Amino acid sequence: MFFTRGPFMEIIDTHAHLEDLENLDASIHRAEEAGVIAVITMGTDYESNRWVLEESSKHQTSKLRIYPAIGVHPWGLDASKLDVNVQFIEENVSKAIALGEIGLDYWYREARKSEEAKELQRMLFRKMLRIAEKTKKPVSIHSRGAWADCVDMTIEANIKKAVFHWFTGPLDVLEKIFDNGYYVSATPAVAYSKHLRTVIEHTPLEHLLLETDSPVLYQGTPSEPVHVLKALSGVAELKNEKLETIAEKTTENAKHFFSI
Repeated sequence: MFFTRGPFMEIIDTHAHLEDLENLDASIHRAEEAGVIAVITMGTDYESNRWVLEESSKHQTSKLRIYPAIGVHPWGLDASKLDVNVQFIEENVSKAIALGEIGLDYWYREARKSEEAKELQRMLFRKMLRIAEKTKKPVSIHSRGAWADCVDMTIEANIKKAVFHWFTGPLDVLEKIFDNGYYVSATPAVAYSKHLRTVIEHTPLEHLLLETDSPVLYQGTPSEPVHVLKALSGVAELKNEKLETIAEKTTENAKHFFSI
């Protein structure tokens, strides 16, 4: 069950994968009814980037806008397809509001097996960061198990706007994120994840966004954009703040970050 929004409460889901939802129109309707005003849907490969740019806007409503981000996810990279992926992003980045989902994942099974797989991830991440720096687009970064490398590479690339989505890394790396004006995001896992709760406890509201990473499972339940309310509720409880306070600040942050 979800609480309903107050008359002035608006929420933005800053990271979702809408093409993977079973009934997208129904999910969007539920989010709209709950006060979600925008969803940023992330591309992960050539096919999903095309969907994000060509199909996602067909599912938005008059009250809920869907905005596209394009990128290449570090999971399961196919070296034979990287060139076409990168070329597509270079040619279409102007149609997206951000580059995402991009980054590194040293816990992914292929990266655990070889240093070569990690270097392939780093090579692609550098290319994505160069595109972002050239076009001045914000970036949404996956950094699991590679927190320090992701942050250091982002800083070295002179990126001005970055969010480290669902960040659960060390606090010294988190401090470096804040020192460079970057953001982290809270998912519904903030209700129970020890590592995420620690991160959010140490995150000032001015550096915080909310997201669902839909349709990822939380305690066995597939998520959808309306579940950003669970992230909101978890953050409010953890920080002992009113729901309206968290909603107002994170929505303001998201609008600034994505220029929407």
